[in-house]
Amino acid sequence: MREGVSREGNMFIVACNRSKTSDSISQKVQLQQTKLYSFSAWVQISEGSEAVDVIFKTTHGEWIRGGSVVAKHGCWSLLKGGMIAHLSGPVEIFFVCNNTRVEVWIDNVSFQPFTTQQWRSHQDKSIEEVRKSTVRFQVTYATGTALGGAAVSIKQTKSGFPFGCGMNHYILLSNAYQNWFASRFKFTTFTNEMKWYSTEKEQGHENYTIADAMLSFAEKNGIAVRGHNILWDSPKMQPQWVKNLSPGELRIAATKRTDSVVRRYSGKLIAWDVMNENMHFSFYEDKLGKNASSEYYLRAYQLDPKTKMFSNEFNTIEYSKEIRASPVNYVKKIKEILSYPGIKGILLGIGIQCHFSSGYPNLVYMRSALDILGSTGLPIWLTEVDVQKGPNQAQYFESILREGYSHPAVKGIIIFSGPEVAGFSAITLADKDFKNTPSGDVVDKLIAEWKTRTLKVIADSKGFAEASLFQGDYNLIVKHPVTNLLTRLRFKVKEDKSQETTVLHVTD
Repeated sequence: MREGVSREGNMFIVACNRSKTSDSISQKVQLQQTKLYSFSAWVQISEGSEAVDVIFKTTHGEWIRGGSVVAKHGCWSLLKGGMIAHLSGPVEIFFVCNNTRVEVWIDNVSFQPFTTQQWRSHQDKSIEEVRKSTVRFQVTYATGTALGGAAVSIKQTKSGFPFGCGMNHYILLSNAYQNWFASRFKFTTFTNEMKWYSTEKEQGHENYTIADAMLSFAEKNGIAVRGHNILWDSPKMQPQWVKNLSPGELRIAATKRTDSVVRRYSGKLIAWDVMNENMHFSFYEDKLGKNASSEYYLRAYQLDPKTKMFSNEFNTIEYSKEIRASPVNYVKKIKEILSYPGIKGILLGIGIQCHFSSGYPNLVYMRSALDILGSTGLPIWLTEVDVQKGPNQAQYFESILREGYSHPAVKGIIIFSGPEVAGFSAITLADKDFKNTPSGDVVDKLIAEWKTRTLKVIADSKGFAEASLFQGDYNLIVKHPVTNLLTRLRFKVKEDKSQETTVLHVTD
């Protein structure tokens, strides 16, 4: 170890003469059980570009990967991450870089503890800042004269944040399922019914009957649908007849599949999961070349240019030990897709599946991972949120949903669950009689909490009134203070915080 000095005169520590990947600076700290620990450090290396991980080593010898960053020579990169203390006791913090030839430079290390109450407080504050806007009205006559004392009743009719639920073919068989779903959700993803193995079980025999019927139900009930998925990179998840095709035959079949499903639903969906799980798997890349995923993103984009095209991966934010689809590698993959010739201008999105285990979710890592993904400026959706069964399933489910909703880069959430009759295996929201489970209570509570309750504001002597409102669509009723005549108006609270004062003209 030695000290270094930056051009600006700042001191930093250098891990040099490294013989092992884990050779670096280290520090022992004492943890308190149940606290959340947020970590950050500025990292640089002596040459090139390499991934650097922060590791928390317990007294039992367990290595907990807390976060990662691609460090470069010539500029400092921020490594963010953290952990949750399941037990009280010491841990050793150190850094791992697989290339032992480079020096690892470390500066400004921070390791901050938070209680669960403090973490929740930050979530609530972020929700107020990110999902709500203070809206200013001015009530006037048509002539522009201010109307003081007018009462403005405000009722939200639609949320501006997409919060939905997966849907499967059982919904076509049950009126109770249909009523349960339509009364709660305006966004969905079909769990299996649009996938290739569902629509073309035998080569050349396409059947979209079920997917078409589910889309018809959604359209009749004002439910927006994400397309899931065009292709899946897992070898096991191909139609059986696809698995043994030659590369030439596969290219023809995959192109026909893409053309068929995208043209059929072009303009009818809000998103496409184009190549599912193409960081964990590489079925198409192995057979068609390293640019296979990018080629199908481009083709889908050309067929349906106004619909967002998503990657969709698991373990990126829910599992800190993930390497293939880590946040850093996800960003790298996104850049590869965007650099493919002809793809400029694509509406690209980041899909995060969020299949959490039954243990306490590492919300600190989840937040830092979302920060890294959010640095791309692309919209992030949590696309398949669920939690494995366990004694605290509903509690953990709620904490994950709150963390996602409170993050400014997250633009939508779809949970993969439903009533018992629909056969969802991880989380069930309602029993066979459509009565809420504890997780169902969580969903209904959050739907109500993340919606502005009907309220009334009174304009001051100059006709001005203010209200803090969740983003979304509203019906306004303005009541004249003298004549009691009512004027009905519609209003939208947008994500853009720069909304000017809205003038409400009323009937004399």
